[in-house]
Amino acid sequence: MVKFNIRGLSVWFGQIHALKSVNMEIQANEILSIIGPANSGKSTFLRTLNRLNELQSSFRMSGSVELGGEDIGKIDVELLRKRVGMVFALPLPLPLSIFDNIAYGVRMHGVKNKKKLEQIVEEALKKAYLWDEVKDRLHLSGFKLSGGQQQRLCIARTLAVEPEVILYDEPCSGLDPISTAKVEEAMLKLKEKYTIILVTNNVKQAARVGSRTAFFLNGELIEIDDTDKMFTAPSDERTDGYIGGKFG
Repeated sequence: MVKFNIRGLSVWFGQIHALKSVNMEIQANEILSIIGPANSGKSTFLRTLNRLNELQSSFRMSGSVELGGEDIGKIDVELLRKRVGMVFALPLPLPLSIFDNIAYGVRMHGVKNKKKLEQIVEEALKKAYLWDEVKDRLHLSGFKLSGGQQQRLCIARTLAVEPEVILYDEPCSGLDPISTAKVEEAMLKLKEKYTIILVTNNVKQAARVGSRTAFFLNGELIEIDDTDKMFTAPSDERTDGYIGGKFG
C-alpha cells in the first residue's frame, strides 16, 4: 500500500533550487532510509512531507505530495503534523516532567481522563524502549535524562498522538553507539505499525535499518531501491561513489 505518492516535487528557497522534480512512492510499514552528502536536499524533502518548510517565507514548491491519496496542501496543517510526526536531530524535551512530556500532545487533542493518559504514556514509553528505565521516576524533569534517553522520550511523545508516519531527521547524530542501537531497535519494531522515513548521514545506519534506501545528490533523487541491492549493486556510479566514501 502506498503511503506517500510524490510527483514532480520541486522546492525553492528564494533563488536556491533545493529539490528538483522528485518522483517517489513510499510504502506503508517500510523504513525508507534517505542518504546523501550535505546540501543534497534530504532534510528539505523530509520537511516537505509535514509542511514544515512553509515556516520559511522564501519557500515555494511545485508538483504534488499525497498522503494516503490526499493532497497534503489540502489537509489542515495541525492534523497533518499529528498524522506525520517528526523526531529531530537534537532531542527537544519540554520543560516538564517525563509524564507530562508524553501527555502534552495527547491533552492538546482533548484527552483529559487520568487513567487514559496513564495508559497512553506507558504504551508510548514501552514502544520507545524507555519504560523500564523511567517507570519509577515519571515525575522527574525530562531534562534529567541522558541524551539517548531524551531522544527516546521525544520518540515516545511523537508516538503518543498515534501518527501514521514518523519522520526522523538524523536522530542519532549526537548519540553514543549504545543509545544509537536502542533507537534503531525501536525503529525496527515500530515499522510493524508505522511508516518510517529516516534521513541519516550514517550510511551504515541506513544499511542496518532501511527496507529501501533513496540517494539524493544536489537536490535530485539519483536512485531508490531495496537497501540490500543498493549497497551491493547500485544502479548509478554516483551512488556507488558515495556509499564507498569517495565523496560526501
